[in-house]
Amino acid sequence: MKLGLRVGRVAGGALLATPLLATLLAIPLAGLSPGRALAGDPMLRRTVTVSVVESAGPAVVNITTEQIVQASSPFPADRSRDVFERFFRDFFEPRMPHQVQSLGSGVVIDGDHHVLTNEHVVRRASRIRVTLADGREFDASLVGADPNNDIAVLQITTEEKLPWIEPGSSGDLMVGEPVIAIGNPFGLQSTVTTGVISALDRSMRTQQRVFHGFLQTDASINPGNSGGPLLNAEGRLIGINTAIYQGAEGIGFAIPIDVARRVVADLLDDGEVTPVWLGLDFQDLDAGLADALALPRGVSGALVNRVRDESPAGAAGVRRGDVVTHVDGRPIESARSFFEILETSTVSQVLEVTLWRDGAKRTVPVQVAEIPESRVRDLVQELLGVEIERQETGAYLVESVRSGGGAARVGVRNGDWLLGINGRALSDDDTLRRAILELRGRDRALVVVRRGNDTYHVTIPLV
Repeated sequence: MKLGLRVGRVAGGALLATPLLATLLAIPLAGLSPGRALAGDPMLRRTVTVSVVESAGPAVVNITTEQIVQASSPFPADRSRDVFERFFRDFFEPRMPHQVQSLGSGVVIDGDHHVLTNEHVVRRASRIRVTLADGREFDASLVGADPNNDIAVLQITTEEKLPWIEPGSSGDLMVGEPVIAIGNPFGLQSTVTTGVISALDRSMRTQQRVFHGFLQTDASINPGNSGGPLLNAEGRLIGINTAIYQGAEGIGFAIPIDVARRVVADLLDDGEVTPVWLGLDFQDLDAGLADALALPRGVSGALVNRVRDESPAGAAGVRRGDVVTHVDGRPIESARSFFEILETSTVSQVLEVTLWRDGAKRTVPVQVAEIPESRVRDLVQELLGVEIERQETGAYLVESVRSGGGAARVGVRNGDWLLGINGRALSDDDTLRRAILELRGRDRALVVVRRGNDTYHVTIPLV
């Protein structure tokens, strides 16, 4: 029997099939339910997320830390005493110790078993253990940490071959592009969440400071995710998950991998990020000063009132009287906000500094440099109003007090010992350098001073 098939065209261009054609088209689906038809197609299940997790997941580790901490006092706190005084008392006076554990995440980033994570995950840890996705457990040591950028590098103690992923780039990220987060929230190992890049270059304020330059994502990030990787749809490591916005859902933050790579390079070379400077002193702008400078409405920043000799800023052409409005595109609201950005910078990094001068904006590149040791002692004298000298014991003796300076106003004398600044115990020249640089742009310092057998906690004004 010869089968004929006729196809006609109706008005509007649509095809009209004969009943025979409709029957033939239906034959492949006869007797098959929709579920059975889809089950045989792996492409419907093997999504981009599945591929990324399969390739990157084995390099994600669970980090368990043990920390020896001082026990809380069994007596009620004396609410009448200053909170900073109680803080320094707790900082310097020993208590009965006990051990606590905490959890976090990390990612192996090279064949030498280095793990990238957050500094706050391993802060003050006495022991660090990492667990891979395949269940293997190892001890790890701290290579270096940078609290200003909340980045730490560990090294796993093993000769075994471990999976790892190379850091990618965050310079070309797009708002809206899909991302995948892997970590260990609440100890639930190798948890995967997905979302998009919600925003770039976000700032986040904590009780201590403001952090700049975060990636914002709606991928679910919970306690324990800290230090884990944020990956793009190509499986490239683009960020390190860091924080959640308290009281909100779908708002998480990650450190861009370009920032992390710069910090990691310093930590692998030196174990720390070297404190830097540009050689600028500032004065905050108020309404009267803005009027005197004839600043247009909407122009804000910090006024340069001094450019140090032989400084990076001086070499770049920054002048006294300039108003710094932006650094790397981030608005400057005060002197402190400028130094917060500087604290996250590394040696040889080039910052794009935007200035208001002579009625116009201009941008100059300034190469960040390590602060000379001689400048540290200058800052001690300028900010605190004392000259100090390190003794053989490692402590710092106050050798002179500048009349009218902040230290003199609160009663610091020659022969006192300087023990700590803003919660940082002074044990060597490096801790002194870091403590003093952290005072830039602030209006007071919380200082621990010993006189004879007595220890005092004083607030020294810096302005």
